[in-house]
Amino acid sequence: MANENEVRYLNPPTVDVRKKKYCRFKKAGIKYVDYKDPEFLKKFLNEQGKILPRRITGTSLKFQRKVAVAVKRARSLALLPYVTDLLK
Repeated sequence: MANENEVRYLNPPTVDVRKKKYCRFKKAGIKYVDYKDPEFLKKFLNEQGKILPRRITGTSLKFQRKVAVAVKRARSLALLPYVTDLLK
């Protein structure tokens, strides 16, 4: 039998190590968000088709606005759906 002072866990204790969020537009040097590229814009949508917030994607404010405008333009041209059950 193990010592009474020894602590055993069923699972190893989890330590939160969060990666720093970064703006993928600034890192890649992208200056223009193309609304005609629905596969790229799908990265900023959840399964229901809603635009993901900045705190989740890590996008800067400047590019989050550009992404929102691009998604709305793509929706109006029927490149992206307004509402869906399973987008991804």
